Amino acid sequence: MQQLNQSQVSEFILLGLTNSQDIQFLLFALFSVIYVATVSGNLLIVVTVFYIPNLYTPMYFLLGNLSFVDMILASFITPKVIVNLVKKQKTISFAGCFTQIFLLHLLGGVEMVLLVSMAYDRYVAICKPLHYMTIMNKKVCVLLVVTSWFLGLLHSGLQIPFVVNLPFCGPNVVDSIFCDLPLVAKLACVHTYIVQIVIVANSGMISLSCFVILLISYSLILLTVRNHSSTGQSKARATLTAHITVVILFFGPCIFIYIWPFSNHSVDKFLAVFYTIVTPILNPIIYTLRNKEMKTAMKTLWGAFLSSREDT
Repeated sequence: MQQLNQSQVSEFILLGLTNSQDIQFLLFALFSVIYVATVSGNLLIVVTVFYIPNLYTPMYFLLGNLSFVDMILASFITPKVIVNLVKKQKTISFAGCFTQIFLLHLLGGVEMVLLVSMAYDRYVAICKPLHYMTIMNKKVCVLLVVTSWFLGLLHSGLQIPFVVNLPFCGPNVVDSIFCDLPLVAKLACVHTYIVQIVIVANSGMISLSCFVILLISYSLILLTVRNHSSTGQSKARATLTAHITVVILFFGPCIFIYIWPFSNHSVDKFLAVFYTIVTPILNPIIYTLRNKEMKTAMKTLWGAFLSSREDT
């Protein structure tokens, strides 16, 4: 306890991506556009899913929740990254740093379980179509969403105490655009080998295990689609391609960073940007541009909005 009370660090310095002012202003403009598009796109999906009756299906219910998570994930990290790009002193408070870590792993865990839930939904829809509405009823969908938040909270809550109670008495420079467990743990004034093992065992293995489960699930689905008649095959394959794309782009960086921590800072920083800033915009792009049903629903929503404006 005496050692824990020696923590003197009140803030951390984030090095960011580059020291070049020209590149920083370019990234400022790029990330700002991406952030606005991410929030607008995901908000549009959430509103469309819960407003249009035709989308009252398990798949779109889970998609709406996934878009909500992506919107929150982008909103608590990207604005701070954008502001730091034009600030000389890129700092974050001790409490703010660990709040970032907590929310990052909470929402990351929720998204992983939601992606597994969406894979299960597609498995039931394609492999057991006659029992789909019985298996994927409203209670099951709500249970899947509640379970994703519970497991996300468990995933984040199990890791934070290992790091937040470490003594931070000197180094406070984080070589990244935001706070994350491996880099912050490295700054503690004690050996953190055990903590790093915990991080890899928790974050790394949950990422890898969910990824393997998803690969197996989609492989079984693709085999089922291939062995059945051609009716509906093109639509099923388009949906599966969209899901698999999101899975690979989301899990790839997570597995690389947490299975092999501190491997290559430049690569890790690029991957961190990818899965926290770029990945949340993939849902609006992949699930709307490739989905005729969603595009039709959005046109209906836009028509209803214009009608309401004319009435007023």
